[in-house]
Amino acid sequence: MLCQTAIASGLGAIFKSTASAQQGGGRGAPVRYGPINKFSAPSDLRITDIRALRVAANFDYPIIKVFTNQDVYGLGEVRDAGNENSALAMRPLLVGRNPLDISGILQNVRPYAGPGRQGGGFSAIDIALHDITGKVFGVPVWRLLGDKKRDRVRMYCDTTGTGDPKKYGERMLARKKLGFTFFKMDVTTNFVGVKPGNLDSGGVPTDKGLEYGGELIAAVRDAIGWEMPLSVDASSLRCGTVPDGIRAARTFEKYRLSWLEDLFGTGGFWRWKDFKEIKGRCSTPLLTGEDGFGLEEGFQPLIDNRALDIIQPDHGTSGGCRETKRIADYAWSRERIPTVIHMAGSPLATIAAAHTAATLDAFIAMECHAVDFISWWQQLITGPQPFLNQGYVAVPDAPGLGVELNEPVVKEHLRRPGYFDPSTKWDDSFVGRGAGGPWPHFNVDGVWVNERTTDY
Repeated sequence: MLCQTAIASGLGAIFKSTASAQQGGGRGAPVRYGPINKFSAPSDLRITDIRALRVAANFDYPIIKVFTNQDVYGLGEVRDAGNENSALAMRPLLVGRNPLDISGILQNVRPYAGPGRQGGGFSAIDIALHDITGKVFGVPVWRLLGDKKRDRVRMYCDTTGTGDPKKYGERMLARKKLGFTFFKMDVTTNFVGVKPGNLDSGGVPTDKGLEYGGELIAAVRDAIGWEMPLSVDASSLRCGTVPDGIRAARTFEKYRLSWLEDLFGTGGFWRWKDFKEIKGRCSTPLLTGEDGFGLEEGFQPLIDNRALDIIQPDHGTSGGCRETKRIADYAWSRERIPTVIHMAGSPLATIAAAHTAATLDAFIAMECHAVDFISWWQQLITGPQPFLNQGYVAVPDAPGLGVELNEPVVKEHLRRPGYFDPSTKWDDSFVGRGAGGPWPHFNVDGVWVNERTTDY
């Protein structure tokens, strides 16, 4: 049976330590977002182009820029290690549209999104449209999504792993010294398998191997403190079956983890029945979702069946600002399931997700996956530095996303030459019915024609 008391205690500690940390003038102080552009004409605003660049980092960051006929533009980001073409391919569905019609545009591009990196184009477009809309009306993106619940967003720190318990502890302690107060570590077959007998013939951890994984966790606990929130990413632990998942979850129970992540890999979010069975037989909180896109497509079965203790959408896959909030709000209102945000993108993507996180009722923390090169990583955007400070990201109150790209630094770290160079590659897209010209079909009168029409 599931030990509800243990989970409630663990999650309660997380919520207590993440409760609305305030800064600046406080919640009651007057808020000034910035002047409205009195020379804009929102009804006449039209998208004229979409371009991209790619920053080379731990994971490449494909960043897009949506242009309009009134010089206001929006920035967005395709999920880390994704491809900018997943957004650029939507160009024929964007050009000529009013960017303020966010829901209408997203409805048109939704059929071409999907799980994993397939959700990157949709998410990037969502972010860019919100950036434009916020700039036009002089309000921050979070204001477009709802009420602000927190002024800064707590980040949980991922780190590079090792099969040496002492070294693992030292690496995590270094994160703590940077000011982080929430931690995540990887327990993988690579680390567990450093000793004979720790893996079976299929590469799955034996009971001995799982106990060694526990030694790695214990070393980190000893280094950062047993009272600190610590989670484990098990996506590479190769727990392909329910019994394997139960063995792992039970072995790690004594370490009182904040959650055990992705037992069936990042793409296993659809296995809600298996998660539900494991959840009912252990007290370790379970989490998954970084490869899920959309509420109905990716998360609703997990939520409706109460198969998880926490959901973890990746802001760059799940659908960007609007859809991620929709997922999180549904999870909390229906089943009281809180949200963690997976994030391995650039500072631009991080700020976009922070706007969303600021409006969530039940938010725990968001990932930071760039600590090892944080000096230039933070400098990719303009604004007060460091924007990631003592394990928190301040939520901007300036219009739109509230930040811009730091052009010299971005150009220094480009994967390939070109700073938002124009491209005609996607003028005739493979997406959109008839977007490339005439097509054979029956018109409304039942006559077979070969022409471009809108009467379908």
